[in-house]
Amino acid sequence: MSLVDQGVLRDAFAEVSHFRSELYACLTVRGDALFELCDALLCTDGPVRTLVDLALAPEHRRGHGALYGGLNQGRMDVARLRRALAGMPLPRAADGRLVLAVDVSPWLRPDANTCADRAFCHTFGRGEGKHQMVPGWPYSVVAALETGRTSWTAVLDAVRLQPGADVAAVTTLQIREVIERLVAAGQWKMGDPNILIVLDAGYEAPRIAHLLAGLPVEILGRLRSDRVMRRPAPSREEFHRQHPAGGRPPRHGGEFVFGQSDTWGPEHVVTATDTRLYGKATARAWDRLHPRLTRRAAWLDHGAELPVIEGTVIRLSVEKLPSGGVNKPVWLWWSGTGATAADVDRCWQSFLRRFDIEHTFRLFKQTLGWTKPRLRDSDAADRWTWLVIAAYTQLRLARPLAHDLRRPWEKPTEPNKLTPARVRRGFRNLHARTGTPARAPKPTRPGPGRPLGSKNKRPATRYDVGRVLATGESYSRPAHHKVGTKPRRLSVPDGGAPTSGAVPPGGQSRPTGSG
Repeated sequence: MSLVDQGVLRDAFAEVSHFRSELYACLTVRGDALFELCDALLCTDGPVRTLVDLALAPEHRRGHGALYGGLNQGRMDVARLRRALAGMPLPRAADGRLVLAVDVSPWLRPDANTCADRAFCHTFGRGEGKHQMVPGWPYSVVAALETGRTSWTAVLDAVRLQPGADVAAVTTLQIREVIERLVAAGQWKMGDPNILIVLDAGYEAPRIAHLLAGLPVEILGRLRSDRVMRRPAPSREEFHRQHPAGGRPPRHGGEFVFGQSDTWGPEHVVTATDTRLYGKATARAWDRLHPRLTRRAAWLDHGAELPVIEGTVIRLSVEKLPSGGVNKPVWLWWSGTGATAADVDRCWQSFLRRFDIEHTFRLFKQTLGWTKPRLRDSDAADRWTWLVIAAYTQLRLARPLAHDLRRPWEKPTEPNKLTPARVRRGFRNLHARTGTPARAPKPTRPGPGRPLGSKNKRPATRYDVGRVLATGESYSRPAHHKVGTKPRRLSVPDGGAPTSGAVPPGGQSRPTGSG
């Protein structure tokens, strides 16, 4: 082993030890039980099936009662833990910039009637285009993306969305706080490239770009294929040449309809790249396009004149899909203008890397058992979520230290190419070297509990799933909607909206259109 490799291992070991000490300092109440629960989560063999099984791990020296007591009555300094995550080494793009992805992942609790703060989570059912609204706890997660083919991300923040919350407003505040912590930690300095924020189609990218104005960020979001953008308004001289009689100059130019190629006009930039999975990828970009905002939904109470949020629209098309599905173009909106060919390629390649956060969600749920516990208190669910994030961060920091303990049927992998699940297999060996700051448990006896055969005289409170309309008012079932009857279909005039207010199942509207 070279001296360079030895230095890398020493630095990685120091980072893991430092983060473990910082994590223990963040656990203010019942910290020993919570810290050993996190260690059991890291060192248990195989996927986590149930929460109580973690009490059987050798790293968890306490009983199962301490495990649930730590989650239910423990306390955690989340602000300090967030600052610690922002100060850890983060992956960067080829040009040195930070690329952050934001997405929502639900913790579904459809049958938990005694759990408060549940909202309707948008999920996909079995089959083509099967959308479902299932009660649960939706969490908005921010993670830094790596370059190249990988399943690793650096999770920086997680926020549970309250019922009826404005997703764009909550996401904007979350991103702003993450950026401020990164700047305070020295991850971004004056003169560095702007931080790129990558969003999926569920977010309104122009509105988030307007709310984050003044920060060193660039917004890249996917748009629906039925959107309509507007070109820049003609100059005053050009307007007077076209309309000699005069009049009020327009604020918007001609339409750019995604589904009508005759409205596109000449491209600003065209690039073609040969890829291994998708064949030839062609990106076409049009500069200075913006949505036409109207005073409704999120812009209803906007005091001043509605802004004109210009950006670059990118249309990405590929020759083939690895899955053999329907090959449809992808429309992207970038908050920058005057894009070069390098900017266009960087944007669509960064968007493809956004899907790495889906691997993180799958690891959280299928391997680390994020959604396995049947917790009643939403605050306990938040504590468990942060423990899962802390465990995943230790796996990411321990990547250079892990050995490949592969199964006989698995292919050998280079040490720096191990997946998070394979790094977790060897973390128990690393745990023996790092030690634990948690104190040894004290001998105690369990309480008497409820007398045998007695009934529970204090049943838990039942809560309805949060239903909130787009106006912020609570949902109430109309009197004419009787049980067992088929709901009326709303008539939609030509070019207009439904004649009566409607909300999707569950009453929560998703961020679409200019709202």
